[in-house]
Amino acid sequence: MNSDMYNKIKARDGFIAALDQSGGSTPRALHNYGIPADSYASDEEMFNLVHQMRTRMIKSPAFNGDNLIGAILFERTVNSTVDGLPTAQYVWEKKSVVPFIKVDKGLEADANGVQLMKPMPGLDEMLVSSKAKGIFGTKMRSVINAASPEGIAAIVAQQIEVGKQIFDHGLMPILEPEITITIDDKAEAEDMLRDELIKQLDALPDTYEVMLKLSLPETPNQYKALVDHPRVLTVVALSGGYPRAQSNQMLAQNAGMVASFSRGFSEGLTAQQTDDAFDAMLAETIATVCAASRAG
Repeated sequence: MNSDMYNKIKARDGFIAALDQSGGSTPRALHNYGIPADSYASDEEMFNLVHQMRTRMIKSPAFNGDNLIGAILFERTVNSTVDGLPTAQYVWEKKSVVPFIKVDKGLEADANGVQLMKPMPGLDEMLVSSKAKGIFGTKMRSVINAASPEGIAAIVAQQIEVGKQIFDHGLMPILEPEITITIDDKAEAEDMLRDELIKQLDALPDTYEVMLKLSLPETPNQYKALVDHPRVLTVVALSGGYPRAQSNQMLAQNAGMVASFSRGFSEGLTAQQTDDAFDAMLAETIATVCAASRAG
């Protein structure tokens, strides 16, 4: 594992940009960027457009290692290039931003109040390839839709099991058991998730280490015990649908957590903006999210 990348993530002096929209979320990301669905006729055209969007973000002067510690990339992005360089190499060598890759293949149907990850055939091969491309770590998402003890225990067990497989390949896993922010029993689910994570992390051999990506909590410092856990490198927060201003306000109340926003990161950016306007908007976003990350 690259020690310079490891130390940058461990220092938590900034935040992680989530640029990993996949097939299901890409049309919405493009729509928000000002590119309607009738602008492309195939998945290939759609993914080319979103790569142009991501490339514009990555090449912006505002996108750099001063305030960004990492970027989570979609597999197609990792397999593409920026100015002739493989994307992960460009992000690290030109921008001093640590590259991660999204590895999950989507969600199962809801059962016991949660959506587990679908099987990931070929994960070992993907991990070998990703490491060879200079990727530092991975991210994988599952979803909690109710305060269900049985479901939450299953989701944490699956995340940790796959996380161990990833760590064994020399990559840092980000475990993302997202709690849906609109559920009525969100606070109860957060208590269950915190306690279950602590229980299962305590059972890990001390040779393992993970990162966590968690929904912004109802109670400030809800996850402080996880921030301080010896098996946890860093805890990052997802915006989960909260507007950026609200996300920043909530994040600033949580000591030791840093942002890993997706919609909150790209909010306000459009294809129609001039480069100057685009760069200014991105710089403002990065400054405010970074300030919230450092405030905790």
